[in-house]
Amino acid sequence: MEFNLKKMKLKCVIIDDEPLAINEINNYIHQINGLQLVKTFNNGIDSLEYLHCNRVDLLFLDINMPLLEGYSFLESIENKPMVIITTANEEYAVKGYELEVLDYLLKPFPIYRFIKAINKAFKKFNEFQNFGEENTEREYIFVKVDKKKMKKIFLDEILVIESIKDYIKILTSSNKYIVHQTLNSFTECLPSKKFIRIHRSFTISVNKVESVEGNSIELAGKRYTIGRSYLIKVKNAILFRSTKL
Repeated sequence: MEFNLKKMKLKCVIIDDEPLAINEINNYIHQINGLQLVKTFNNGIDSLEYLHCNRVDLLFLDINMPLLEGYSFLESIENKPMVIITTANEEYAVKGYELEVLDYLLKPFPIYRFIKAINKAFKKFNEFQNFGEENTEREYIFVKVDKKKMKKIFLDEILVIESIKDYIKILTSSNKYIVHQTLNSFTECLPSKKFIRIHRSFTISVNKVESVEGNSIELAGKRYTIGRSYLIKVKNAILFRSTKL
């Protein structure tokens, strides 16, 4: 069985006081690419130190266990991994969803039901991976600064883009570039939540604005006039962080 799991396998832990149940889940795990069983425990208390010190992505957890009942155990741990409940008692299902478990498997469960639960785990894991990448990778754009050379410019360094006839001047925190392109077409390539046109001659980085006064803004120690037709839109974007520019 092939799954499109990004970068790494899900590290799994089983907590169950029934050896037969552990063996069954273990067998299922070994049939699915993208899963790795790293540890098993027959009660929750013995697993606490391991969960605290090691990365665990997915926990298969029984409810009725000695020493510490499954849900009480789940409520006691911080930085919870994804959890799939495995139990013979369906009456605990509502409590499980209150604790945001991924799925609730009633023993004995066939492998197709196991796979359905695992697909939920893969989906959530990939969403988390994508979110992390989107929020840590610096955005950039390439511009042609002469006839042959393409220059990478990080968006978080751009301060102001100024229209100069058929060219634009891109002012960054460390440099400036003259590019043969219109201000309108270049602005359309930028994320609208981060950049806004304030005048027929200027587009600016919203996050770099230092002050707003009347119909002007201050940015990088210089004052720029906001065009009359742009005024309301620009002030909303800067002062109220509007998400629709």
